[in-house]
This record gives sequence, structure tokens and C-alpha cells, in this order.
Amino acid sequence: MSASNNQPTPSITVAQFPCLGDNYGYLIHDEATGETAAIDTPCGATYQRELDKRGWKLTHIFNTHHHGDHTDGNLPLKEAGENVQIYGPIDEKDKIPGIDVAVGAGDVVSFGRGEATIMDAGGHTHGHIAYYFPKDDKAFVGDALFALGCGRMFEGTPKQFWGALEGLRALPDETTVYCAHEYTESNAKFAVSVEPGNTQLQSRVKEILEKRAKGEPTVPSNLGVEKRTNPFLRVDVSEEIRRNVGAKEGESSVSVFAKVRLAKDTFRG
Repeated sequence: MSASNNQPTPSITVAQFPCLGDNYGYLIHDEATGETAAIDTPCGATYQRELDKRGWKLTHIFNTHHHGDHTDGNLPLKEAGENVQIYGPIDEKDKIPGIDVAVGAGDVVSFGRGEATIMDAGGHTHGHIAYYFPKDDKAFVGDALFALGCGRMFEGTPKQFWGALEGLRALPDETTVYCAHEYTESNAKFAVSVEPGNTQLQSRVKEILEKRAKGEPTVPSNLGVEKRTNPFLRVDVSEEIRRNVGAKEGESSVSVFAKVRLAKDTFRG
């Protein structure tokens, strides 16, 4: 059966592989143009092996934020390649090794036959961004949003971080979310502690534990599922979460988000 005329033809292939201790590395490739981008660069040597294995030539690096486990491979990969262009967040441009193009929320980056919309994902770091490929229903979110979690709030504010998560949550349910770490089993334990009555969460946790027992990745995830199970996307819709973190009646979503983030920071389940 042929695809519906209303469905855009996917333009990118995603290669996912483990990197460092718990990072995931991503290469995206457009077969028609031959362009290949690294989404962050935890380890240049690992990325180069994956490129060589596939016969792909690196043309772009898309950094989400400045932390070393996302940028340490920038310069080695740029030096090993030819005319590799490094893109990174405008508010962290002085911290991105080898940056060529600084981008911010609302900018559009051309890649292959498609393009990525830059989204504000600040909170984990002040200038964190995400790369959303609408034609492919894919979002590369770095450490902003995890499967059943979100990043620690190292530099941003609760208002900033919650606003960024609201923006990501507004993407279509069919969006595939590619985060940067395998933290899902730990996140699942916390999620159940604040919303034990969520039956969809309970089912998802069972699937996660089964996958991890087999050594299988739990990433990427589906955004629609995240909306129904991820406590950090549910602070304004789940009375159970609000109650379990001690929120008062009428307390703002920003304040409740801050309580949930603090509860996760101190969780020892």
C-alpha cells in the first residue's frame, strides 16, 4: 500500500549508539544529499568509528548545550572532516568549541532535503536548545527532556525550564524524542513515587524494566506517551503529583514544577 499523499516523506535516517557511560550518540543522514550531522559529540572517537562503519561523511555538528559530554568531540571531528559546520546555542556560543553558527529559538537550520526548527530548551543550562525536524517528526532534546524525566536545573530558573518543557510538550504526539542519556529506569522509580495511581505509567514502567533487564535501550520515546506518563510534563494536569509534592491549592505550575524537580534531586528510591 502506498503512503498517503498527506504524509511527508521522511528525509533523515538516525543512527543511535551508546557513548561514554550512559550517553547516547546520534548521527543523522540524508541519503539523497549525503549530508550527515552529529547531534552533540560526547566522544569524537566513537562518532568517527560510527561514521566510518556506515561510510558517511560528517558535514554538520548540532550542539544542544555546552556541557563537555555533549561537546568534547567537536574539535577532533571538525579537524578529521572537511568543511564541518558546527551549530550551537547563541546564548552559549562562547562555550561551544569550534562553533561556526550560533542559533536561537525560532531559527531554522537547513539540513539535507529538510530543516530543523530551533526550540528554546533552557533550564538544564541557560542557553540549551533543541532541534525539531517537523518533516520527520523527530526532536533531539539533549538533556532538557528525558524519557520519564528532565535534566537537572544547573543554570536556569523554574520559570524558564517549565516554559521550555511546555514548548516541547506542545509538539505533536507522534513526535519521536531523542534524549541524550539512558536514565529511564531511575526516572521511572521517581515517576511512580509521585503518581502511583497512573495506570499508563505503571504499564510503561513494566516495559522499561523488561527492556533494561535485556540490556535494551529505552530511548527514543514517543512524545504522546511522555505527555501521559512523564511527571515533569504533568505538573499542571495531575492532582496526584501536586498533592504528593506538597503543592497548595492554586499554586502555580512553575512553583509545582520546582517542587517536583527538587523532589527528584533528593530522591533515593
